Amino acid sequence: MSMIDSEYVQVDDNVYLHIRDWGQGNPIVFVPGWPFGHEMFEYQFIQLPRQGYRCIGVSMRGFGKSSKPWGEYTYDVFADDLQSVLESLDLHDVTLVGFSMGGAIALRYMARHKGDRIANLVLCSSAAPSFTTSPGFPLGTEPGAVDILIELCYSDRARLNADFGRIFFKNSNEISTPLLNWFQSLGMEASPHATAACLATLRDSDLRADIQSVNVPTVIFHGLHDRICPFALAETMTAPAEAMPAGGEAMAVGTEAISAGEEPLAGGIRGARLVRFENSGHALFYEEHVKFNAELINFIEKKPLAEKVFFPL
Repeated sequence: MSMIDSEYVQVDDNVYLHIRDWGQGNPIVFVPGWPFGHEMFEYQFIQLPRQGYRCIGVSMRGFGKSSKPWGEYTYDVFADDLQSVLESLDLHDVTLVGFSMGGAIALRYMARHKGDRIANLVLCSSAAPSFTTSPGFPLGTEPGAVDILIELCYSDRARLNADFGRIFFKNSNEISTPLLNWFQSLGMEASPHATAACLATLRDSDLRADIQSVNVPTVIFHGLHDRICPFALAETMTAPAEAMPAGGEAMAVGTEAISAGEEPLAGGIRGARLVRFENSGHALFYEEHVKFNAELINFIEKKPLAEKVFFPL
């Protein structure tokens, strides 16, 4: 097998996903978020293989160096692609790490493929259970705001990525210009069609039913200052239905308070634990990468985490 062959997995006719496969040991599969490829996990890949883990990054179709076909970009398509990668690499007992939209993809994989080959699930800054608000789900982004982003993608995608970078971190003024430019370049490597299509998928998808399918140990990493996927989204996935976030104290900045008398938004993932990243926005994997890597290892090795169980088994 050539080096080029080893870096790509065919998942469909003329569709190849670019992967990074570093290290040996228990496998950790990383699914990046919109609009990035697996390169975003650089500060995990330069550390975790040295700790005895095999790290596999998967750039989804349309992003990074993967194929960029015309066609559908739905969570079902991505979940099927992910299964093809796991099967092609013959991976078992995987710790699946999904960031932002990648977290939504991971949840759809758990539901659609019944958690095949997965031993642990890690949801990071996840765009779930729903990225946008709806009559039964008042958290997240207004659908109309996503429509504006789609229009901007078709008229000035470079500005779309630049604007995204400014709210990606807790405080972009504390991030070096070269690093901001690097993230901008990662986003511009994506297909413009995939960039817009995934915004529509984020806008239209509801994963509240999918989270009920999770049947493996799960931890949720989320930044308290996340302006893209509010912290309250993580709370909805870590509390039982009778103890969903209610009132202003449970809400993240920019979200509407839910009165204590309203019906539950969803049931949490059974046994899920929540680890708060006090000094992070959306980019907790970089802003607190030392804590991120340590908590990930603690979870895999079943060591104590920083937070309590919200929904005991």
